[in-house]
Amino acid sequence: MKPVIALVGRPNVGKSTLFNRLTKSRDAIVADYAGLTRDRHYGEGHLSGREYIVIDTGGFEPDCTSGIFKEMAKQTRQAVAEADAVIFVVDMRAGLSAQDHDIAKYLRGANKKVLLAANKAEGMQESPLLAEFYELGIGEPIPVSSAHGQGIRSLLEAALDGFFLDEEEDELDEEDPDRPIRLAVAGRPNVGKSTLINAWLGEERLVAFDMPGTTRDAIKVPFEREGRRFELIDTAGLRRKGKVFEAIEKFSVVKTLQAISDANVVLLLIDATQGVSDQDAHIAGYVLESGRAVVVAINKWDAVDSYQREMLQRSIETRLAFLKFAPVLHISAIKRQGLGPLWKAISDAWASATCKMSTPVLTRLLQEAVQFQQPKLAGAYRPKLRYAHQGGQNPPVIIIHGNSLEHVSESYKRFLETRFRAHFKLVGTPLRIEMKKSSNPFNEKS
Repeated sequence: MKPVIALVGRPNVGKSTLFNRLTKSRDAIVADYAGLTRDRHYGEGHLSGREYIVIDTGGFEPDCTSGIFKEMAKQTRQAVAEADAVIFVVDMRAGLSAQDHDIAKYLRGANKKVLLAANKAEGMQESPLLAEFYELGIGEPIPVSSAHGQGIRSLLEAALDGFFLDEEEDELDEEDPDRPIRLAVAGRPNVGKSTLINAWLGEERLVAFDMPGTTRDAIKVPFEREGRRFELIDTAGLRRKGKVFEAIEKFSVVKTLQAISDANVVLLLIDATQGVSDQDAHIAGYVLESGRAVVVAINKWDAVDSYQREMLQRSIETRLAFLKFAPVLHISAIKRQGLGPLWKAISDAWASATCKMSTPVLTRLLQEAVQFQQPKLAGAYRPKLRYAHQGGQNPPVIIIHGNSLEHVSESYKRFLETRFRAHFKLVGTPLRIEMKKSSNPFNEKS
């Protein structure tokens, strides 16, 4: 499971700049749920093959009791609770402030791994100004410059230290052909995830039991249906009855991102009475980026009339247009309607995601596609697509070899994808096509 790093600090110390540096992107996932303001961003990053999730928070004032700063402080506390490591960002040029001491006091009692990043330290790595930050009692300050990228790698390595000890075990688990299919149920709060889970667990042919949660409170429920083993990764947070949590605690974007990353198949649940929201589109986009197989289920279908159904269908076609490959099913979890076809769609998506494609068949399909429609000329040259082979599963990856492949257009790649999909009957899974240019062995010779 990907470790989570939260960025905490008072306003204007450079947290967002550091966030951009750690994620190498501004494509943050933003939650539009009530109580989560828009300055709380979630993004992904990687360092030497190690992936992680970063949370960017607003300016933190722990003792604020009113107004927008109270809400921002609430969000920051939630980010700290979700995090595996916290990077406390301070402004080296501005020096210490009373607010820094308040934040340090809160973090010392949070029982989290905390690193102190002295930002805006370009050209000041050996400055005696670093010494004053030892007062915070957080540990040795690490001088960094988010704007210029100085010291970022050392900071990240310190934050990620100790979180990838089980990598070899995970790789062995991936190679196990008898491992269960990991299924994540994702969606906004109150769309019926818990109702659907309970409907599944209540079936006679279903064998289920609860496993202890991990340190990140991820709940996994193994079960079996018609001889096939599944492992449900619950993003709703299965809780014992009688325990009441605030809505913000039940809805954790981090848990959703981690569940999607750990899953083989993602079931995106949408509330028919509310339509497709920004949050649904964000989650769907993350599923696509992660390369996971996906099935879309419209819950509470029995609760909407014909006009609402038509509008919902149009909303799906426009807002989730990038998931055209995903099957869309209409269900009612509370009435247990449509659950049989839903299971078939999940199994078909998994079969497509793990489909094995032979090199001769792929090459023949590629040559037939080129004969039907050649790629466009690029200047005086036309890209030559010679042969193809499979480069991975879940998602399936097809690698095409040839010459001048950098000139192959995105529209032509989509044309090839359509033909590959049709032949192998791929449903519910992204398909990635990579172009690999053939090298000239004589280029290195004089």
